[in-house]
Amino acid sequence: MKPLLFVCYPRCTTCHKAQKWLDEHSIPYTFRDISQENPTEDELEEWHAVSGLPIRRLFNTSGMKYRELDVKAQLDAGMSDGDCYRLLSTDGMLVKRPVLVGVNAQGEPIAFFGFKEPEWERALLG
Repeated sequence: MKPLLFVCYPRCTTCHKAQKWLDEHSIPYTFRDISQENPTEDELEEWHAVSGLPIRRLFNTSGMKYRELDVKAQLDAGMSDGDCYRLLSTDGMLVKRPVLVGVNAQGEPIAFFGFKEPEWERALLG
C-alpha cells in the first residue's frame, strides 16, 4: 500500500491516538504538521469530495479560532463551499483533525476528517 497522508497537529491528543493506531496496524503514512503546512484550497476541495461529508464536518468546531471568527454564523448564513475552502486554507487550526487521505488496500480513495476507529478499520483493515 502506498503511504497515506496523515495531516495532524502534534499537540492534539486525538491525533496522537490516531497515529498510534496507524503505527500499531503497520499502516504506512507520511506525516504533515497542519500548524506548519495548511491544506490548500485545492486539497480541501478534493478531500471533501472524496469524504462525502457535509462541508461543516471539515471544521474544527471546538477550536478557539472557529469561535473567534464565529464560523458557525458564517456557515448558517449560507457560506459557499469555495468560501469554506478559502477560510480553512488560511489556518490549519480551523480544520478538523487528524486528516487521513490516500488510497486504501482495495484501491479506493479515502479521506477522513477526525479519528473514528471503526471507520478507519473498515476502510484500512477490512
